[in-house]
Amino acid sequence: MPKSLDQKLAEIHADPNNAKAFILADAKDADMAYGIAAPGRSPEHEDGGFRSLSEYRDHIRGNVRQGLLDIMLMSVSTNELLTIRERIFDGSPVTPAVRANDTTDIHVARGASYPRQPSRPFRTAVIEHAQCGQLECDPSQRHLGANLGLYSVTFNNDAELDRRALEEYKAFRIEAERKGFRHFLEIFDPNAPVNPIPPGQLGGFINDMIVRALAGVPQAGRPLFLKMVYHGPKSMSELVQYDPHLVPGVLGGSAGTTYDAFKLLAEAQKHGARAALFGRKINSAEHQLCFIQFLRLITDGQISPEEAVKAYHGVLGGLGIRPHRPLAEDMRLTGSIAGYSGSATTYSIPPRVRPAAAGAAERPAAKPSYPTTSTGLPDFAKMTPQQRVEYHRRRLDGIFG
Repeated sequence: MPKSLDQKLAEIHADPNNAKAFILADAKDADMAYGIAAPGRSPEHEDGGFRSLSEYRDHIRGNVRQGLLDIMLMSVSTNELLTIRERIFDGSPVTPAVRANDTTDIHVARGASYPRQPSRPFRTAVIEHAQCGQLECDPSQRHLGANLGLYSVTFNNDAELDRRALEEYKAFRIEAERKGFRHFLEIFDPNAPVNPIPPGQLGGFINDMIVRALAGVPQAGRPLFLKMVYHGPKSMSELVQYDPHLVPGVLGGSAGTTYDAFKLLAEAQKHGARAALFGRKINSAEHQLCFIQFLRLITDGQISPEEAVKAYHGVLGGLGIRPHRPLAEDMRLTGSIAGYSGSATTYSIPPRVRPAAAGAAERPAAKPSYPTTSTGLPDFAKMTPQQRVEYHRRRLDGIFG
């Protein structure tokens, strides 16, 4: 089956200023950062314990089966099980990907101080292990597993540290190009800057470092797209205006409120972002499939972030799921993204609310009993909470049969 990622990238590059395609990814690679805590808190555990790795992988299976994501990001070990052995991506529009490196600022062991120290390059993953699950791959085996990786760099405004990060990235790019392994590039904000950067200049610093790092790289070695902190309309628009073919994307950061996630997605897209990777925001959601459904509805312009939060709570109520927060609290915008170490970066979102744009939606097969527009699309603005539940029950029925 053709992968939606490839189709969307082709659409974006064909007409980057007018393309409507938006890449949505679920980052389920947290076992390369948090260890035991990676699967997240388990609501079934009275002591507030964590889910098991098996439960974590069950969510991956379900989210891939849903088919609304473009990328599922995993650790190499999870990729070996689900992509190579179970073949869950065969016949799916979702592209499997792995975390290709794990710099020291994401080594978040309990009691560890690594995330508070300036980042050092490190790479556990081996490209062949991602591609075929063993150290030696013949050409016919290189597409058994994931052929896409996330490579991350953290610039700390120190000449020696940042030169080392760029040297390691260069070595990875050369190896990846030789082995036909594609990648996308994650740029973390400084985790422990040796020379502090004024907050008002941080977005510009990151943009300049991205452009500088890729100026000497031909198309064959370039990342497919970028993943970075959203530093507001000015910084995003500046990067897009410079070169829309960089395909900028935003990272979601810590769980936060539902409105944090939905508003961040809508605002970043409005100002030029073409991708979003939400790991902890999806993993911490009360119902991951419903949460992903609303992320997609927002990127497709079918619903505003504000209406999406209300509708999401309506669906949770209909499914008998208690939300983490009351609706009024979940509608709050915290305006910050917590890094792996817990440090917060503030992002800027204008308070002005714009109405949702018209777009296409998947139509339920049976005649709906909820309000629709003149084109037959669901009219979320006129739906009651019960009608929203019905709509999303139909969508879930279509996913699970």
